Amino acid sequence: MVTRGNERDRAHGARLEGLSAPAGTARPRPTGRSRLLRRLPLLAAALVALLAGLWAGLLRLGIDLPPLRSDLATLHGPLLVLGFLGTQIGLERAVALRRRIPWPYLAPVGAAAGATWLLVGLPTTVGQLLMALGGVALCVIFIAVHRIDPTAHNTVMGLGAAAWAAGAIVWLVDDQVVRAVPFLVAFLVLTIVGERLELSRMRKPTRLTRAALLASIALFSVGVVATLPDRELGVRLAGAGMLAQAAWLARNDVARRTIHMGGVTRFMAVALLAGYCWLAVAGVLWLHYGDLLGFGFTYDAMLHAVFLGFVFSMVFAHAPVIVPAVLGVALPYRRAMYAPLVLLHVGVVLRVVGDLSENVTAWRWGGVLDEAAILAFLAIAVATGATARRRPMRAHSRPT
Repeated sequence: MVTRGNERDRAHGARLEGLSAPAGTARPRPTGRSRLLRRLPLLAAALVALLAGLWAGLLRLGIDLPPLRSDLATLHGPLLVLGFLGTQIGLERAVALRRRIPWPYLAPVGAAAGATWLLVGLPTTVGQLLMALGGVALCVIFIAVHRIDPTAHNTVMGLGAAAWAAGAIVWLVDDQVVRAVPFLVAFLVLTIVGERLELSRMRKPTRLTRAALLASIALFSVGVVATLPDRELGVRLAGAGMLAQAAWLARNDVARRTIHMGGVTRFMAVALLAGYCWLAVAGVLWLHYGDLLGFGFTYDAMLHAVFLGFVFSMVFAHAPVIVPAVLGVALPYRRAMYAPLVLLHVGVVLRVVGDLSENVTAWRWGGVLDEAAILAFLAIAVATGATARRRPMRAHSRPT
């Protein structure tokens, strides 16, 4: 679930690089290996946050495992959303700017440092503050991007960054993760929808069509903010906004066309369209139940339909493009990638059905299958990337 920097951002970033370099000199282009080594500490911290978050998820499923630290289960959401995905998204944005100055890296550094701080067991407040500073840094990044390229999709992704910062601040002030959940959802949903809005230009949507998506984004955003004074009303409004965004994406996203192609392009389109279905399911659940109480089966279904069904399907979809862009390491498409994708969605179906029927066995098996799917995709990506460094990358279809 991370985003790609658009070509205009990269071009302007390169121009800024040139302005900061001495006259008559050319900045040496770093190799894939050097890029990987420089970003390795952030990547390692994100991976640790992912694994710790998954471990915490198993604890929440009632699996008998060592807790590692007493409150690890309560950190399940922040570790995955901000520690793992926040670090990845912040790193991708920093890389897309391509500046000589290092300040854009404050976003992934804040997320990674906050997650590490929490895992070490130091005072929670400092870890929360570090994560909040990471969100603020990402907001500053998008302000800089907006000056370069003032477009609707950058504004939407900037709103996602603001949701990260707001969610971390709410968690810091209230000390209840549940109060911050709508903002954490908004961070990921708006980031992804903003990226898809950018790519939707390939289909040349009309002004009315684009306005419809922006209206649904506005409804969703208002709902998220409204959860602070009136939780039930805010959740229902946000649910309606999610449902409207899912309908727009299913109808207008370029994936509807690229699913008829082959190779990595079809894989990405399948993952995208499946994710949109889960965003719609989440919207229906939020609209119907109208509250996130922080416990119970309905709460679990409302969260994991969007976090697992939608967000991780987007992560799987974009990985073949993001990994080479951020790490400089090729990630060729393999048919084996379909196995964890299918497993992910089977797991989400089991989990949500188990939630709605209060079937503990189905709920638990769904959660375990989802974690297995994430680990399997990670293993395939690592093995494929390692092989690609030794062999030339085979030609494949243009990514979605």
